[in-house]
Amino acid sequence: MFTTTTKCRSIAMDRNSTEKQKKYIHLSFAEREEISVGLSSGKSVLDIARKLNRDESTIYREINRNNAQINDVPYRANRAQIRADKRKKESHNRQRLSNPVIQKYVVKKLKEEWTPEIIAGKLPLDKPGFKTNHESIYLWIYKDRRDLIQCLPRAHRNRQKRSSIKNKRCIRVPDRTMIEHRDPQIQTRNEAGHWETDTAVSRQSKAAITATVERKSRYLIAKKIKGKTAIAMHDAVVNSLKKLPEKLRKTITYDNGTENANHKLTDKVLKTKAYFCNPYHSWEKGSIENRIGMIRRYFPKKKDWSLITQKQLDKVVKKINTRPMKCLGFKTPEEVFVALRH
Repeated sequence: MFTTTTKCRSIAMDRNSTEKQKKYIHLSFAEREEISVGLSSGKSVLDIARKLNRDESTIYREINRNNAQINDVPYRANRAQIRADKRKKESHNRQRLSNPVIQKYVVKKLKEEWTPEIIAGKLPLDKPGFKTNHESIYLWIYKDRRDLIQCLPRAHRNRQKRSSIKNKRCIRVPDRTMIEHRDPQIQTRNEAGHWETDTAVSRQSKAAITATVERKSRYLIAKKIKGKTAIAMHDAVVNSLKKLPEKLRKTITYDNGTENANHKLTDKVLKTKAYFCNPYHSWEKGSIENRIGMIRRYFPKKKDWSLITQKQLDKVVKKINTRPMKCLGFKTPEEVFVALRH
């Protein structure tokens, strides 16, 4: 018989289970030291994640968030801990935007297609004495100015968290070298010539866009293709990179789509080395995921991409490449990439 006591115990167990699922323990200093030692000794992110019993995405975010990429300084545990403590303190002090001067600046720059991160970084430079952070801008938009959501890079009605995708069938691409075999130093972005590439599609036609981004500079190259095929993908990547000096053609990281089946031919033509992300691990090539998100602001899925011209796409790419980025010290990808070519 199902008694009240049994029912209460069941409810309590469900509550405990829910609380356990929600609980997230931040990385400790000891774990950060393990990451630092692991990277220095040449271990892959996957090996480090397994040793710490953490998800790969957690380790990737930790490295990307705390790496001093601008000054070519490798990941260091003590520096990462200081930054983590600072972020924690700032999160406790985070408030909504209340200053009308800042609000006006934020609205103006959002309409110019700047991200909250860029706005927060440029505000004290454009208006000395004023400052905010990107989370405060997001909070203000989602709580007080929902009409501005459409100006965000990804115009979600609610702020979304990363979700995992499991139990999906993966189509295998032959002769792949997985990303865990890639030199761990590539993850630091200290060296130029390492690329990520992906293909975006629309719902209205077979036409697609192949986007390729250089990891150090975040410089984007995009080509319109008639269809998401292996031949079209190969031609687009080769045409994107073939005129660059060899020092800027070292590796290309792909996902597992069948359009990447000609990767060995691409490597032969460009003298590059191909690597592949693990299935449904999109964060392993976060730069290109971010860039495709920006492209979709101009060319959403519901648009018929067969009507897009390469000239129109080039204009969008130019806008993206000439927009300042926080991770580049508020330089533009174009500025950094031009410097790398010489």
